[in-house]
Amino acid sequence: MIVWTMGGENMKAKLLSLSAAAAMVLGVASVQAAEMPELAKKSGCTACHAIDKKVVGPAWQDVGKKYKGDAAAKAALIAKVKAGGKGNWTEVTKGVPMPPYSPRVPDADIETLVTFVLSLG
Repeated sequence: MIVWTMGGENMKAKLLSLSAAAAMVLGVASVQAAEMPELAKKSGCTACHAIDKKVVGPAWQDVGKKYKGDAAAKAALIAKVKAGGKGNWTEVTKGVPMPPYSPRVPDADIETLVTFVLSLG
């Protein structure tokens, strides 16, 4: 990093503050991208989902927000991931169905992933 001293200590402090702010913004972006669990990658979820943006299916943050506070959501989402289907996010997916993930992905892994998704809400 280059620090100019033409403006004295005040200029140096401002440049350091700007650098720190930029590092924080970039750090948040890289943490956001790194949050996707390895289990989701291994299970094939990332072919259609991302945490913070629509891919084919909805962003997982949006799913978490939609079902926040819904006591029945976890069981319903586990069933949906196991069996696949469509209808809950048609406006996002344009009718592309979610394929069934059971028995290819073990039930315990599906529950772990659904718990993660709901934690994003």
